[in-house]
Amino acid sequence: MKKKLTATTLVVLSSLCLSQGAWAQAKEIRVLLANHPYGELLKTAIPEFENATGIRVNVESLQESQLTQKLTTEFATRSSTVDVFMTRPLQEGKMFYKNGWYESIPSYDFADYPKNIMGVAAFGGKSYLVPLVTEWQVLYYRKDVFQKAGIKVPTNFTELEAAAKKLNSDDLAGFASRGKGAAAVTQLSSYVYNYGGLYLDKGKAVFDSKPAVDATRFYGKLLGNYGPKGVTSMSWENIMPLFQAGKVAMWTDASVFYGQIVDPAKTQIPAENVGIANFPAGPKMNTPFIVVSWGMAVAKQSKNKDLAARFLEWATSKDLAKRGMLANITMARTSVWQDKEVLAKVNPGLVETQIFAAKHGNPFDRPYMSAVGEARDLIGELIIESINTKGESPQLEKMAKDKVAKVNEILQDTGEFGK
Repeated sequence: MKKKLTATTLVVLSSLCLSQGAWAQAKEIRVLLANHPYGELLKTAIPEFENATGIRVNVESLQESQLTQKLTTEFATRSSTVDVFMTRPLQEGKMFYKNGWYESIPSYDFADYPKNIMGVAAFGGKSYLVPLVTEWQVLYYRKDVFQKAGIKVPTNFTELEAAAKKLNSDDLAGFASRGKGAAAVTQLSSYVYNYGGLYLDKGKAVFDSKPAVDATRFYGKLLGNYGPKGVTSMSWENIMPLFQAGKVAMWTDASVFYGQIVDPAKTQIPAENVGIANFPAGPKMNTPFIVVSWGMAVAKQSKNKDLAARFLEWATSKDLAKRGMLANITMARTSVWQDKEVLAKVNPGLVETQIFAAKHGNPFDRPYMSAVGEARDLIGELIIESINTKGESPQLEKMAKDKVAKVNEILQDTGEFGK
C-alpha cells in the first residue's frame, strides 16, 4: 500500500511540476516592435507591465522593413512564436489579413478612435488591429532662416518653389523630402492629391493621369534643383540629421518626427527656430495625407492569446497614448488631443496642422492594396527618374503608363482589380 501511495504521490508531483512549467511558459510573451518613437517609449515602459502582471515580455526592435520581412517569414513558415507586434496597416494590412496572420479582437473598445481612420483596422466587419499613431504631412522649416531672408512661410506650391530657390545655396539645401524610390511614394502622395490626382481609383491604378504626372514632375523639380546632394538615396532617417545640422531650410514629411527633430540631444537647431506649418496647397486643392502609420495586433499563431490581449490593452491604453503625446508622438486616440496637460505642452503648430489634416486630409499615403510593396517600387522608379532629370524627363509619361499597366496586372493577380 505504501508503495502505491508513493507512486501516486510521484505522479501527482510530476503533474504539478509539468503544470507549473506550462504556467511559467505561458507567463512569457514575445513582442516585436518597430524602431519608431512609440516603439522606443514602449520599451522603456514594459518593466511597469511586467511588474504589474508578472508576465515577462521578450521584446525585439527592428527597422520597419526588417520588421515586416521577419514577420512575413515567420508567419509564412508557421514557425513564429510572436504574440504581439507593431504593424503598418497601409503597407501590410491587406496582405496580413488575407494570409490569416492577424487575430481578431472583438472585445476591444474602439470608442476613443476617430471613425475615419478605422477603415484600415477592420476587414469583413471585424477588427484586427488597434491604431497607435496617426501622422499627416506637414512643412518643417527654419524660422531663423526665413526671418533672415525676409520671406513668409509658403502656403502653396508656387510659394514653396520660390522659397526653395531663394534659400538654396552651397551650404544650405532650399528644400528636402524623401527621394529614395519606394520610400518617397508616401511623401509624393500629398503632391499628387494637391494636383488633383490619385494613385488608385476604384481598384485601378491611375497615377499616369496628367495631374499625377505633373505632381511627380514638380516633386522631381524641387528635389533635383534644390534638394540635398544624393537625395535619391535618402529617406527620412537620412534627411533628419541634415535638418538638425542646419543644412536644410524646408522639409516636407510626416508630423510624427517633430519630437525627434527638436530633441536637444540630437539637434544643433534650437527648438524655437524650428517651425511646423500646414502642407502647402497645390493647383487644385490642399488635401495632405493623414494616415494610421502604425498599429498593434495579436498574432493568429500566438499560443498565448489571453496574455497577448492583456499586453495589447496596456500598450494601446489612454495612459500610454498620453505619454506618447507628451513626447511629441502624434497618437491616434481622440481623447489625448483634448487633454489639457497635453495641449499645454504640445507645439500649437502640431495641433493646428492635425486639425487641418483631420478635416481635409486623405486617409491613404500609398496605393491601398495587398502587394503595396511592389506598387511602391514601381512608382519609386518614376520619382527617381523625375529627380534625376529635375522634373524634365521626356519619357516620364510613357514610364507612368508602363508602371500603371504593371500595377493593374498585380491588382488582377491578387483579385483586387476594380474593387
